[in-house]
Amino acid sequence: MTVQTAARRRRWRYVATALVLAVLAVVGGRLAWSWLNPFEERSVDRSQPVLLQSIHDLARFEAATGSFQVVVDLEKDAPFLPDGIKGTRTLFVGAGNVDAYVDFGALGKDAITVSADRTQVTVRLPAAQLEKPNLDNKRSYVFAQQRGLFDRVTDFLSSSPQNQQELYVLAEKKIADAAVASDLRARADANTKAMLEGLMKSLGFTKVTIVAAAGP
Repeated sequence: MTVQTAARRRRWRYVATALVLAVLAVVGGRLAWSWLNPFEERSVDRSQPVLLQSIHDLARFEAATGSFQVVVDLEKDAPFLPDGIKGTRTLFVGAGNVDAYVDFGALGKDAITVSADRTQVTVRLPAAQLEKPNLDNKRSYVFAQQRGLFDRVTDFLSSSPQNQQELYVLAEKKIADAAVASDLRARADANTKAMLEGLMKSLGFTKVTIVAAAGP
């Protein structure tokens, strides 16, 4: 082995050692930063156990459900200031379901009439009702938002920035109005009639008459 070859090998060893040390330094630095980072946030769930407050018996038939989606366009501005200074505009996608049901608990004593020979039966039902909209948090979100300079500064300095409660309430109202205007209650009435007709015929009645009250 010549002197030049030995020197060349020593240089490559030095370079390899330097590269290994550099890699170790980078990895060690990242690990140290992840351990010592003062800005790192941790989530600790300190919630209390769920408390069961009450149980209610249900006496109704969930007859139909409707899926709705609405885009809420809410704009707030100041009359004498441009939108770039004071004002917000938010586009919010609200999605959720509305259930329609018939309350059997509201049936009166004369709601069911049976013929003397027990071959015919008449059932008088209350009108179908609508539940409050149930918004799906996973499918409801802010699509876009524009804020004026004053609103940005206010939100930055505030310890409790403006939440989305108003958007959810507005979306629920619009979905509730859409459910009332839809044929959801009529579908619930039809489904309830079909269910009761099948049930009564399975009990031996040959003629079944279902009368549903008129809705509001």
